[in-house]
Amino acid sequence: MSAPVPQEELPILEALVNIRNRLTALKKNRGDFIKASDVNALYQAVVKQVTKLNDVRDDETSQNNRLDTTLADVFSLLSLFYLTIGKTRDAPATYSQIASMRQILNHMNESNVYNEADLAPFRRRISDLRQILQRQSGDSKHPEAIVKLLERQLNKCDSIVRELEESLSVISVELVPVHEKLVTIRRKLVALAAKEGSHKAELKPLQEELRKVDSTRVDGKFLGPGGIVPASQAVCSALLEECFEIAQEIKANEDSKNVPTSLKPIYDRLSELRAELDDLVLTHRWTLRETDLWNYSLSLQEIDKMRVEGKFLDSEGNRPEGQYVLLYLLRRCYGLIYRLLSSSEPVSEELTPIANKLSTVKKCLNEVLKYGGLFNPRDLYPYQLALHQIELRKKDGKFVGQATVMAHLNECHELIEMLKEAMDEGEFDEDEEDDEEYDYDDDETVSEGGVHQGQG
Repeated sequence: MSAPVPQEELPILEALVNIRNRLTALKKNRGDFIKASDVNALYQAVVKQVTKLNDVRDDETSQNNRLDTTLADVFSLLSLFYLTIGKTRDAPATYSQIASMRQILNHMNESNVYNEADLAPFRRRISDLRQILQRQSGDSKHPEAIVKLLERQLNKCDSIVRELEESLSVISVELVPVHEKLVTIRRKLVALAAKEGSHKAELKPLQEELRKVDSTRVDGKFLGPGGIVPASQAVCSALLEECFEIAQEIKANEDSKNVPTSLKPIYDRLSELRAELDDLVLTHRWTLRETDLWNYSLSLQEIDKMRVEGKFLDSEGNRPEGQYVLLYLLRRCYGLIYRLLSSSEPVSEELTPIANKLSTVKKCLNEVLKYGGLFNPRDLYPYQLALHQIELRKKDGKFVGQATVMAHLNECHELIEMLKEAMDEGEFDEDEEDDEEYDYDDDETVSEGGVHQGQG
């Protein structure tokens, strides 16, 4: 239960609730592009309230009242807005990524199934985010109070990673290969448990792998060179037994259509969320406004809060089978949200269509350069025309405030020049009669599928 809000914090809470309502209203307005000036005005309002909060609290105060949860909601929304307007390298944009990372790390800590390869990406991302915050520390645009708040959140992630790394350090060198093998098998088993349909064909080889690992034990112990008994037996033995349990549960759930009736509504909801997030991973360049992730995060948090001591209960308070499937889906959804957040490109919503077209052109040019083949100058014409039409949309020779779009455009021009150079050096077959300059006709249009000539 959350602590009561002190009297001196009530005006701050009231102001934050108002800001959250304004952010929510702005998120729902899909008729207009989100303006950086609107986001900045709300950010300045948040800065004012955080400064007041710091005045009434000391650094050692660790509260968990309604004000803290409201502030977390405000920062999550604000962070997504910063991603939406392309300011991914600004301090406020890091909050949603930090919060998402912390959720995943907490789940990894709870499952106690991971290896050093799993932790390495989090360690790198924490380092990247820390550099962003350090560069902007003391910046007049981002007051120290805001940077300090974000650093505290990042330090919590760092602390969890350190704990996870320390727990791996107890595994003896001789048992590291066994542990990594079991982690891989367990991951495959949990992924299999989340799939629909028959699993017999896929489950059998995994069970055989488990039996091979189990057969290496002598009197229940994994042995090292010379028959020594390495330390950290309990970690590997417990993981092996857990893998056997999951394999047995997969078989049992298959007979009962994977998930017990009492947990079917949760399973269906998580499956629905995962399917939608999987689609966003594939199509987010074209359809995602980062603030859309807010609703997914709320839904996952609501489901997560239904667990008691890590387990979902039925209406009678019992812990039915099928827990692994639900936990896997829950973590998978959190992981997809983090992936979407961390892959967000620094392009404003208004210029996203241009950036998308440039990304497509660049990908095609890279493929042509990579694979080569029969090639002549005429083959470059659709790409040159697409770039020419994009160039026409610049104002005063540039896309205002969007260095990423200009970088994409410049890279495409460089790729074209590389292809021309490759033809000059004879790396591609060149048709001399096609080696001519082209005049661009602005009545011609380029679609995503190719070039269409204007009718005159």
